[in-house]
Amino acid sequence: MTRLVFAGTPDFALTSLKALVESGRRPVAVLTQPDRPAGRGKKLTASPVKRYAEQQDIPVLQPVTLRDDDVVAQLRSLHPDVLIVAAYGLILPQNVLDIPTRGCLNVHASVLPRWRGAAPIQAAILAGDETTGISLMAMTAGLDCGPVYHIDEVAIGASETAGELHDRLAALGGDCLAAHFDAIVAGHMAATEQDESLATYAPKIEKKDAEIDWSRSADELARQVRAYNPFPGTFFFAGDTRIKVWRATAVDGGGEPGTILQCDRDAVVAACGAGALQLDELQLPGKRRVTGHEFAAQLDLSGQRLR
Repeated sequence: MTRLVFAGTPDFALTSLKALVESGRRPVAVLTQPDRPAGRGKKLTASPVKRYAEQQDIPVLQPVTLRDDDVVAQLRSLHPDVLIVAAYGLILPQNVLDIPTRGCLNVHASVLPRWRGAAPIQAAILAGDETTGISLMAMTAGLDCGPVYHIDEVAIGASETAGELHDRLAALGGDCLAAHFDAIVAGHMAATEQDESLATYAPKIEKKDAEIDWSRSADELARQVRAYNPFPGTFFFAGDTRIKVWRATAVDGGGEPGTILQCDRDAVVAACGAGALQLDELQLPGKRRVTGHEFAAQLDLSGQRLR
């Protein structure tokens, strides 16, 4: 029986962990990030991976860093054959990568070498990519640059949000891992080196990245809205009021960027650097999300110029 350790934190990782457990490949331990404050009360909250591991009576380790000699010694004491990593969130130094006798395998949400890094799903939507996928990759010390065992590609829907694409890729990642795990561990699948000349990077998302710049084209802004739904949520300001946009569509229209072209029961539309953006789902502070025509009854933006 292969001794494996699983490292992951959010829901994306949980799907892969479940796929392993449900296919009879139970980890001897799980690594996940320390509990973090969450919600309005900022209560310490366990990661989805930790909650599931505890339900399955799988030992859980939550180191703050993997650059601690005691943590490394603890990992060595597990004598893993393989370390599976999916959206873990901590860098694995070389002395950790060297512990598993058969190496470390990463479940990554892009078609490598495109979109290495922390936010590949959002980056693919922002760039207007037509496809993305899951890569099963042998881990090396660099950032998502190890040789790739297997890739499964999927089309990105024309109106698909990052949250919706995330869920599809998470399920695909679990299926890929379960389907190819034995062949990879047994050495029956060859890994292909990545073409460094094709590499692109998807940095960690900051909340400020989600602010709308009306000088950009409507097509770009529509993709921005999709890419940052559900996190962190695209937003703009009308005066001092910060308004979130959860759904939007690029439409024909023109005017000074940021100018409201229409705000009535039919639609809320703002001019962009090229074209116009129809704001299909919006949210005022402290309010629920509403459709554009419902929003027009809450706040009349007619004639305003947004920022």
